[in-house]
Amino acid sequence: MNLHFVRRGTGRPLLLVHGIGGSWRSWNTILDALAAERDVIAVDLPGHGETPQLAGENSIATLADAVTGFLTQHDLLGIDAVGSSMGARLVLELARRGGVLGAVVSLDPGGFWQGWQIPFFYHSVDLSVKLVKALQPVMPALAGSAVGRTVLLPQFSARPWAVDSQQAIDEMYTFAHSPAFDELLDQLAHGQVQQPAPKGSIPGSLVIGWGRQDRVCLPSQSKLALEKFPDARLYWFEHCGHFPQWDQPAEAARLILAVTSGQPFTEASIARTTPAKAAPALPKAALVGAALALVAGSIWVLSSRRRGRREYS
Repeated sequence: MNLHFVRRGTGRPLLLVHGIGGSWRSWNTILDALAAERDVIAVDLPGHGETPQLAGENSIATLADAVTGFLTQHDLLGIDAVGSSMGARLVLELARRGGVLGAVVSLDPGGFWQGWQIPFFYHSVDLSVKLVKALQPVMPALAGSAVGRTVLLPQFSARPWAVDSQQAIDEMYTFAHSPAFDELLDQLAHGQVQQPAPKGSIPGSLVIGWGRQDRVCLPSQSKLALEKFPDARLYWFEHCGHFPQWDQPAEAARLILAVTSGQPFTEASIARTTPAKAAPALPKAALVGAALALVAGSIWVLSSRRRGRREYS
């Protein structure tokens, strides 16, 4: 399988797998830190970035097959790997299959929701992406400002105003332009559930990292993730949303390097600094402005839809 990828650094190879609607650029906040010690290979999954969509079904299973084919093609079987969101679910599936990956870090994996959490995930993300698509003409300006990021990213970040502006611009673009997004979102919510990996079946190091303030994959879902992957160790990112590489980039990089080095580590050695220093607080005036902008944006989207229906009829 031909996947587009970016390769940086030297040392032992390390695979980075982004989430739904992302690209290799999803890792830009920690790419340099990882490449300082590892030979980093950041891929674009099928239907994302510069990799064409699969000819058939888009699902966790078919993406896992595609990544396995890529690793086989490049003689990289057994590579250490990190995944985020859907990519975190993907590296867990590859670890479960065996013989594909070495050490694995899974950051806020999707797919461990149950009951009411399933429609919550599906409809909240679906609505967010519809808004992102509708706002594409003004997205660079919105994502480039602290107020705009506060409007756009509260589901994905614990401190959305502090997310790197270029990171937000890149991510909002790929969210809106991934041809595989809708099918993968449906598969994540309503497709095959993640199969378990019995205790002792995963020989390499396996750590699942989770943001305490994740509003996409709720922290309570970590219980089911550990039940299905009992060989995993759970690491909590404090003051962190769905993407640790956004909210706690230095801490995320330390965790990844520690796990994939094979050396023992403690939570204190990874966390180090207090999370409160990670980003400045947004002034109250900006929060009020963000709320007003959200209302205005919603009205604009609704009015655009009504105009579209009238023109069609």
